[in-house]
Amino acid sequence: MTAPAPVLADLTGTWTLDPAHTRIGFAARHAMVTTVRGQFTSVQGTLELDGANPTASTASVTIDTASFDTGVADRDGHVKSPDLLDVAQFPTITFVSTGAKLGKDEDSYVLAGDLTIRGVTRPVELAITFEGSSKDPFGNVRAGFTGTTSISRKDFGLTYNAVLETGGVLISDKVKIELDVSAIKSS
Repeated sequence: MTAPAPVLADLTGTWTLDPAHTRIGFAARHAMVTTVRGQFTSVQGTLELDGANPTASTASVTIDTASFDTGVADRDGHVKSPDLLDVAQFPTITFVSTGAKLGKDEDSYVLAGDLTIRGVTRPVELAITFEGSSKDPFGNVRAGFTGTTSISRKDFGLTYNAVLETGGVLISDKVKIELDVSAIKSS
């Protein structure tokens, strides 16, 4: 692979998320004492990037809710149940960008968009960092991005919880979303 290219102007075009090298992760507090982390293992998406004017770029992502995975089958089954994600009724989570602006430094951006979970759509802002681009050994031009945001589960109708005997709740309302994206430029 070649070294990452720092020039955003080279990014102009249509890019497809590479599901094998893209991670949509999450983290939530459990029992008020620890953090549970996991990911969605099936994701699709497209980016329309404008390297000359990055704020004109757009993104559209679809996540298969049944791909929810924390590595613990019983927990995953409960989260997929009607108590939380209800994957039978709501098979996808979607994000469609509505705007972008420059971040605090030259490789960071704030991507605004509509996030839909369980049929509820709310605006969110993702802090995005461009990690570089390069040509892989197979001739594909790739670009990498990382990103984070936090959401309230309750805002999306994910209200299941249990009160703990010692006070507090079993699952935090705040969920941190973490993105590691590899996208391939369309030819």
